[in-house]
Amino acid sequence: MITVVSFLDRLAPGLYILLGAAFMWNLWKTRRTGIQHRAMYFELEREVMRLRRVNAMTVLVLVALAGLTLLGVQRSILPFLRQVQDIQAIQQEVAQVMDGAFATSTPRNPDEAALNIQPVGPLGGDDVPLVVATPAPTPTPVGTMIPNPPDIEGCTDPRATLTLPANGMRVFQPISIEGTAYTDNFSEWKIEINGATTLNQWSVTNGLDRPVLNTQAFAQFSPANYVAGMYQMRLMVFDFTGMVVASCKVNIYITAPPETPTPTGTPST
Repeated sequence: MITVVSFLDRLAPGLYILLGAAFMWNLWKTRRTGIQHRAMYFELEREVMRLRRVNAMTVLVLVALAGLTLLGVQRSILPFLRQVQDIQAIQQEVAQVMDGAFATSTPRNPDEAALNIQPVGPLGGDDVPLVVATPAPTPTPVGTMIPNPPDIEGCTDPRATLTLPANGMRVFQPISIEGTAYTDNFSEWKIEINGATTLNQWSVTNGLDRPVLNTQAFAQFSPANYVAGMYQMRLMVFDFTGMVVASCKVNIYITAPPETPTPTGTPST
């Protein structure tokens, strides 16, 4: 059903032109036959002109109804079918992304078994307790969030939100973009980024014509192709007329990956 309706929507401009031409032709024909009907003297000729005028008026009504039907399909039926299709597609998603605690990636602790730590021998006699060397803990990268970033813009409308990346977040590896992106008569959403690599112009990184009704991961962002620095990232939601109905803009900082601590090797006894 939605395939047929979408096909009619793509053909709508041409159909409107044809219907408009047919309407004007039959309107002119109605007026011409009316003039001829009044100019005839014989009853048979007047009857013929009257029938032609009635036929032209009937075609006028049918063309007008066809135009109104096509407009109703575009404005009501097509958006409804698209929304139903999107809801069904989301419900059939196999992987469900669950909200959890916000955390960025950190270097893993060195494998303790690989350090081959040896106990330190007795010091000063048998009564001295055995001292065992332990590895130093791996430090967590400092500053996964930059303090006092510029304020976000938008993001108050639940139809366009970004929960990840957060405002002021350091990004040094591929991350999932999480949030919501939907509206009535939905058309598409776009993710754009603005910064040094894009010459301070907005550049589209992601986009899809499927709404995101609940907070979940719906795109990926990789910082590998961008130089380090502060960037603005925004989510925009469009309706079927191409207008932006909701948006959300945050500030992120693309940085080099944090250095991974190197194990010190095997401690001496």
